[in-house]
Amino acid sequence: MKYKKIVTVVVDSFGIGQAKDAKDFNDEGADTFGHILAYRPNLKIDHLYQLGLGNLNPAAENKQSLGLAFKMNEASCSKDTMTGHWEMMGIKTTKPFKTFTEHGFPEALIKELEEKTGHEFIGNKSASGTKILKEMAMEEIESKGHKLILYTSADSVLQICGHEEVTGLDELYRCCKIAREITMKPEYKVGRVIARPYVGTSPENFTRTSNRHDYALSPSSATVLDCLKDNGYSVYGIGKISDIFNGQGICRSTHSTSSVEGMQQTIEQMQEDFTGLLFTNLVDFDAKWGHRRNVEGYANELESFDVLLGQCMEQMDEDTLLIVTADHGNDPTYSGTDHTRECVPCLMYAKNLKTCKQINDANSFGTIGATILENFGLEKPADLIGQSVLKELN
Repeated sequence: MKYKKIVTVVVDSFGIGQAKDAKDFNDEGADTFGHILAYRPNLKIDHLYQLGLGNLNPAAENKQSLGLAFKMNEASCSKDTMTGHWEMMGIKTTKPFKTFTEHGFPEALIKELEEKTGHEFIGNKSASGTKILKEMAMEEIESKGHKLILYTSADSVLQICGHEEVTGLDELYRCCKIAREITMKPEYKVGRVIARPYVGTSPENFTRTSNRHDYALSPSSATVLDCLKDNGYSVYGIGKISDIFNGQGICRSTHSTSSVEGMQQTIEQMQEDFTGLLFTNLVDFDAKWGHRRNVEGYANELESFDVLLGQCMEQMDEDTLLIVTADHGNDPTYSGTDHTRECVPCLMYAKNLKTCKQINDANSFGTIGATILENFGLEKPADLIGQSVLKELN
């Protein structure tokens, strides 16, 4: 065992462009980091630059001074949150989850959901979560919660909105659990059912809250997380990590209300005495800024994150390895509202590293999981992908 603790932070959607197969996803030219940097050339992210982020973009003037930096290509057939995280932990997804972007969900699904929940569902189309609230939330409120908003996106998701005070969280969660059961059928099988609670009294002030809950499919096989847990190592998830893996392989989960809180929780928990993995997802980059095509908000969030990243680095001891990465792209300057197929950064840092280094691009996100397993002396199962780079950390 080289490191006692490995802290892996996923800056959700922070792609760095140049995916080899971007054309196959109609995402040619997408570059989340590159276009944010073009928008704000003086972006204040000194700690990310210290870890080598600038080396991965020719336009960045700030180059590496610490750690190991490289790009990772996604091997899976999709560009969503689940496949990205699952791939980090060794699973290559070869069959994409079902999407219902073009026509909404089949009438038979809606009918069954209405019969089993006792609610009427309105919407049933692909939409932005904030826009559909402006369009339909008053109808839900006026129905006193009898009507609920149901919608999807370019991702494999079924999302249900419920007003926290009108519908109530418990009722919203109950309906989403029923929707998850129904969508386990092969013809409806979406990756996630998401409860989207909100508050407000008019289209001008409707706001989604942090009480979102994801009901995901379980991973298609055992992952690196299972290998760690089954061998007695701690696996702590922060943010929506436990949701993404449907609790599989997780020893303890901590809910976050924001990406800032998620980093604060990470800094706090890395001080605990444990041996294993602390795995954090910071969702605001994706949900608040990428999907809403808000480059200003994304840039601001990056700068806030960088301050906390610096605090995280200061709190590290000699037995900790820090990994900063992403699960897909979501270029806030690109057309539409969908994720974008991009490479992602992988920045590794430990206080005992003697050199700074940039290495060749990895062929999959599985590099992270393979490195974690080798660090703890565990053999990678034959069905998991990824090549360790632990030998590069010297």
